[in-house]
Amino acid sequence: MEAVGAREEEKEEEEEEEEEWLLQSLRLYEDLHAFELQAPTRLIEWARGNRVCVAGYGQSGGNEILQLLPPPTLQVKETQGLCPERDFKVECGGFSNRPVYSLKYVPDTSLLVTSGPPDSSLQVWQVSAEDSDVIKPVGAIPTVNGTGQPWAKIATVSARAPWVLHGSRLNSVQITEVESRKNVYMAASSNSEELSGLAFLDGNTLLLCCAKGQLCLADVRQPQSPLEAVSVPSAPCGERWCMGVGRGPQGSDSSSQPVACLSSGGYLTLTDLRKTSESLASAKCRVPSPSSGAEFLCVSWAPALEGCLAISGFDGTVHVYDMQSWDSSGREAEPIFVHRGHAFGGSDSSGGPPLVTVHTWHPQKPRTLLSAASDGSLHVWDWVQSCGKCG
Repeated sequence: MEAVGAREEEKEEEEEEEEEWLLQSLRLYEDLHAFELQAPTRLIEWARGNRVCVAGYGQSGGNEILQLLPPPTLQVKETQGLCPERDFKVECGGFSNRPVYSLKYVPDTSLLVTSGPPDSSLQVWQVSAEDSDVIKPVGAIPTVNGTGQPWAKIATVSARAPWVLHGSRLNSVQITEVESRKNVYMAASSNSEELSGLAFLDGNTLLLCCAKGQLCLADVRQPQSPLEAVSVPSAPCGERWCMGVGRGPQGSDSSSQPVACLSSGGYLTLTDLRKTSESLASAKCRVPSPSSGAEFLCVSWAPALEGCLAISGFDGTVHVYDMQSWDSSGREAEPIFVHRGHAFGGSDSSGGPPLVTVHTWHPQKPRTLLSAASDGSLHVWDWVQSCGKCG
């Protein structure tokens, strides 16, 4: 009887917390919309015309890849007036017979590239013409020496031709021309460290992040140059790391782009690519250690707010920080805003509380983010400017 009473008391407390959050939402948010996907996604990718792509990551097959038309609230117009249409609409979709862990839109084409278990190959998809609502598979891209390797991290660019940068380990990084499937770059490395992320800084420069926290710069014009991985300064050992690359000042070169590295213990550091052995700023975020081995760890820079970034993957929240006043002391940092909406959702497929799987910023609207969780919830939110310094 005591156990039943404790559970009822705990449920009442959760309901009170949710009610309090809903009341607070009226003054904390400019916009807040909650949607339910048929299956949870671990990616939110912007495509042409401010469309949004999501995809299932279930292990049983039949995972949907969907391109969604956003509601009017996500359009860039300053004043919307009354908008009767407040939901996402499925514009087109397809099915993947494997889990989709990553998806990238290929610029200047109608192609998508995806990756996911059980190997490091990529799948290429064609988003059909306007008279069709099908996203269909059109081929695959293997990874050289990729047998037995984990799923590949991917990035795309169209500096010369549409390229995809992909790899799961430092010694398997390559660039493939998407349409011809021609291999145009293969990294020279004997280091088999697992990658947690990679990015094009420009058409020639690549940035790679290892799961143990090392960063590595590479130049496509120098394929024979061995890759040298440099550890994040003062990085705690034994933690898993991910990175987020921001935009540098307009007209600046790629070396001025800010790079934030986030660890599974909540350690956040800002790095200057011109001198990766030193950190520009660092702090300890007030977050719990993730229970899932940092599977959904995510850090991203705001494209339209200077010095502002968001982190997630620790629980059912998304934290927003203003790094402009940080130094290299590593002291504990206070977020300027915390989105707690997913924490009040239903249980996920494992019966546990929802965990935020991914978040992304709106490309133009400064304080608007999209976030998704393991219970299939998809939120669009825009916090009130007075709640934080950013904006």
